[in-house]
Amino acid sequence: MPNLGGFFDAPQKRSELEKLEKQIAEPGFWDDSAAAQKVVQQRSRIEKALERQSAFETGVSDADVLFEFAESDEASAAELEELIAKLEREVAAAEIESLLSGETDANNAICSLQAGAGGTDAQDFAQMLLRMYLRWAERRGFKAEILDEQPGSEAGIKSATFRIEGDYAYGLLAAEAGVHRLVRISPFNSGGSRETSFASMFVSPEIDENIEVNIEDKDLRVDTYRSTGAGGQHVNTTDSAVRITHLPTGIVVTCQNQRSQIQNRAVAMQVLRSKLYELELEKRREGAAELEAGKMDISFGSQIRNYVLHPYRLVKDTRTKHETADVEAVLDGEIDEFIQEVLIFKKGAAAR
Repeated sequence: MPNLGGFFDAPQKRSELEKLEKQIAEPGFWDDSAAAQKVVQQRSRIEKALERQSAFETGVSDADVLFEFAESDEASAAELEELIAKLEREVAAAEIESLLSGETDANNAICSLQAGAGGTDAQDFAQMLLRMYLRWAERRGFKAEILDEQPGSEAGIKSATFRIEGDYAYGLLAAEAGVHRLVRISPFNSGGSRETSFASMFVSPEIDENIEVNIEDKDLRVDTYRSTGAGGQHVNTTDSAVRITHLPTGIVVTCQNQRSQIQNRAVAMQVLRSKLYELELEKRREGAAELEAGKMDISFGSQIRNYVLHPYRLVKDTRTKHETADVEAVLDGEIDEFIQEVLIFKKGAAAR
């Protein structure tokens, strides 16, 4: 049986948990609610990690038992193979999370997809990417919620904003931020020609109310309009959808999937705060000049990943050179290997 190892040093994690428990029990702990909330969240993450470790150790023990019967019992052999594959996936996921140590890496993620150059093909590609990320979230047991979706003129979507809720969602999905390029025979072209299309992915951390982001009313333009997507009986009957433009930065956020204009505005403001916070983080990391230089058109030459369906089949990341010919699996949400390679690449670049 392969050596599956483990997630981390469990005794060390238990020691960290004990220290946090003592800190929480101290008088006056809640006097600084923002600091207290961070400690509580840290405790929750360690508790979940220890639970996963315990479940993993139980799985390894079960595998040892099955291993004894596998040679003479086909059912045990099949069960053992399935269990080992599951444990290996859990180890791989833990290895990815071990690369995340940023200030907001553990947060939920606010994601925005935008169709770029390529017309209807690009809008269809944007919808393919939306499905890919929703499937990825489902595979990880994360909760996904579409906040806004603008349908394409003929097919697909022009844009979509969605929230992914789960431990390290932002840290993981930040690796997917950038321009994605698709090459295929267009299903929308009667001539059957090969077409290239683009879509972009923007990711920001969801931030709680304790993180202060200064937004002045005079810097906002708020527009309301009728929702165009799914949303029940209120859709197309009231101006419940909300679009907020932050004038100093040009950032535009929309929300139409909540039941009322008040709810849509509240969610839109939450998304705006997250995007402004991410913008500030980028400025700190790279400097304002580098940030501006890094803004690229959603078109050829700026992509982080290529998805080729014709004349051959290949998905290749332009940053890490990691590639696979199993395009269907990638588009069905199996992107953890790409994310891991990007995280390793970024960690190596930061160390240089």
